[in-house]
Amino acid sequence: MDGAPEIRSFRSVFALERRVYRIDTLRLNPGGVPLRGIAYAVVLVLLALVGGVVPPTAWLDALVPWYVRDIAIPVGLATLLGAVRLDGRPFHIAAQAIGGYALGPRRLHSLAAAPRTQRWDPPELLLIPDGSDSRFRSLRFRGPGAVLVQHPHLRAEWPARARASITLHPLRGTAGRASVVELAPGVVLEVRTR
Repeated sequence: MDGAPEIRSFRSVFALERRVYRIDTLRLNPGGVPLRGIAYAVVLVLLALVGGVVPPTAWLDALVPWYVRDIAIPVGLATLLGAVRLDGRPFHIAAQAIGGYALGPRRLHSLAAAPRTQRWDPPELLLIPDGSDSRFRSLRFRGPGAVLVQHPHLRAEWPARARASITLHPLRGTAGRASVVELAPGVVLEVRTR
C-alpha cells in the first residue's frame, strides 16, 4: 500500500481540537497546547486574582507565594481540566450537564417540568383465589363485596354468630354450578376446608 496511513476509525479524524503549536518563533510542546486549556487557564487565573482580594480567601495571601497562588495552581488545574474527559465530553460541557441535572426538575412530563400534584395511591386491592385450582382455600372476607364461587359447596348462614355470618364447605364428587355470594357491609364470609 505504499505506506499509506490506515484509518481504523473516523472518530480520530473528526475529533478536531484546536491547538497552538508556536507563538511567533517560539515552538511550544510538539503535540501542541489545546486552546481549551488556555481558556481554562485564563479563567482560573482571573478567579485566583479576584479570590486574593475577596475577604474569605484573602488569608491565603500570607501562606502561599503569589506566583504559586496566581499562576502555578491555576495553570496546573487548567492542564488537568483540559485533559479530563467525563463520559467522553470536555470538562465544561460535562460540568454544565451535571449542574443542569442538579438544579433542574426531578420529574419531567413532555420534556418540561411536571406540575406538582398530589401523589395518587391506588386503593387497596384484595386478591382472593377464584377456585380454579383443584381445592378450596381457607379464607375470611368481610363485606361489602361479592364473591364468585365456581366449585360445588355447602352454604350455611349464621345470623347471630360472632365469628362468621356465612360459611362455605366444599363438596367432593358432586357437580354444581357457579354462584355469586353478595355480602353487605360488615358481613363475614368464611371458607372452611375441613
